[in-house]
Amino acid sequence: MSNTKKIALMSTLVLLLAVTAIFNFVLAGTRTSQGMNSNASVQANYFTSFRDERSSKRSEEFVQLDSVISAYSADSAEYAEAVARKQELVELMEDELVMESIIKALGFQDAAVVFGERDNINIFLNSDELTAETVTKVFYALEVEHNIRNGNIIIMPVYAES
Repeated sequence: MSNTKKIALMSTLVLLLAVTAIFNFVLAGTRTSQGMNSNASVQANYFTSFRDERSSKRSEEFVQLDSVISAYSADSAEYAEAVARKQELVELMEDELVMESIIKALGFQDAAVVFGERDNINIFLNSDELTAETVTKVFYALEVEHNIRNGNIIIMPVYAES
């Protein structure tokens, strides 16, 4: 890859990052000006904010992966790695959405699930407390849906009024 192409690629990535930062700033200002100054309102929107932030970070990663995919030929190692990572992210997003839906079906008002690296799974439930029965239900759902018995699984209550 020539120096000109490298410079163009890096310039494009920096420009995309700047545009993302500007949109983030503008959208955050819009939300603040719409009256989200009370603590109850912020708590009520915890799960929505969490999903928005997760989606935003993943979108940035998709943009970066797409730029790598477009910059390299289909037979290069970089191209293959970028395509594999993109597919992995799509699968993670699907798994998280399915688990969130299952947890809501168990009777919780809302939930947020994050599948991380090396079997790290974080589950945030809209609940003021967790009981042994609740935790068992969530673990069982995780085991049935994803065949996961071991790992670093953290279930945390986050009480958010809706």
